[in-house]
Amino acid sequence: MLNNKSILITGGTGSFGKAFTRYVLENYNPKKIIIYSRDEFKQFIMQNEFKEHADKLRFFIGDVRDKERLTRAFEGVDYVIHAAALKQVPACEYNPAEAIKTNINGAQNVIDAALDTNVKKVVALSTDKAVNPVNLYGGTKLVSDKLFIAANAYAGSKDVCFSIVRYGNVAGSRGSIIPLFHNIIKNGGTELPITDYRMTRFWISLRQGVELVIKALEEAKGGETFISKIPSFKITDLAEAMMPGCSMPEVGIRVGEKLHEVMVTVEDAPNTYEYDKHFIIYPQMVWDENKKAIPTGKKVPEGFYYSSGNNTEWLTVEEIRELIKTVDLEK
Repeated sequence: MLNNKSILITGGTGSFGKAFTRYVLENYNPKKIIIYSRDEFKQFIMQNEFKEHADKLRFFIGDVRDKERLTRAFEGVDYVIHAAALKQVPACEYNPAEAIKTNINGAQNVIDAALDTNVKKVVALSTDKAVNPVNLYGGTKLVSDKLFIAANAYAGSKDVCFSIVRYGNVAGSRGSIIPLFHNIIKNGGTELPITDYRMTRFWISLRQGVELVIKALEEAKGGETFISKIPSFKITDLAEAMMPGCSMPEVGIRVGEKLHEVMVTVEDAPNTYEYDKHFIIYPQMVWDENKKAIPTGKKVPEGFYYSSGNNTEWLTVEEIRELIKTVDLEK
């Protein structure tokens, strides 16, 4: 499906952008992949990492806040993956106006540029923090999600659709718990702090995140939210896997932090269908009967919600220990 297609990734120098680029180059023959981001040094680094694919890659300096630059970059593009965002919870709390400019205004700019340049599909990356948000980052991503879903109403006769992929922190991602524990251990620490002993998280790898985006590109009709079915783990089990027998002082939950990652709420359940490896939340509105997505999965039961705390699949300490070996913690 991606063969001979032009693909643009906003925020393309991040962990997801690099993993997605590598996956596409290994499994397809795209016409070109455009990396759109603000940081010229990160682009320089990525160019060197992918220099054997220089003929397929293009690098655009630009900000999603700049609609004019986005419109120029989107010319001739078939698919857009919107990964650019201000993501760090404390940074968004202290700089709310900046988070709004990037995560909300930037999302609208991506939508407008896509509509104006005949892009075929846009997949926006979301987060569990957009579900019942308790921090500003989650609030901005909730608004972003709503904008991308509603964007299908403005497509008219244009052959374009907008969809969303939702997942939590990728295993080993910057600022997440695994690198934190790893650094404590590397520096000779003897205890691993736990904010709350009840805390759980989902385990998703970068590759699984990439594959979910590919599925959305292949299947989306417009307005769907795609969510992977993935295992959960207890933070205390993660600590035990990384430093067996260590002390685990409970230090208190941080501002904006949740006990569990929630992907599907009770309110979403009436529009949620289960598939073999994922869930899809279908839009409540239908903008064009010819583009209407017809669910083929199993409707989830009334009252269903999908959380890392009520999951049916859990990782053991040993399974976590083995999975950690696959995470690059020295990047």
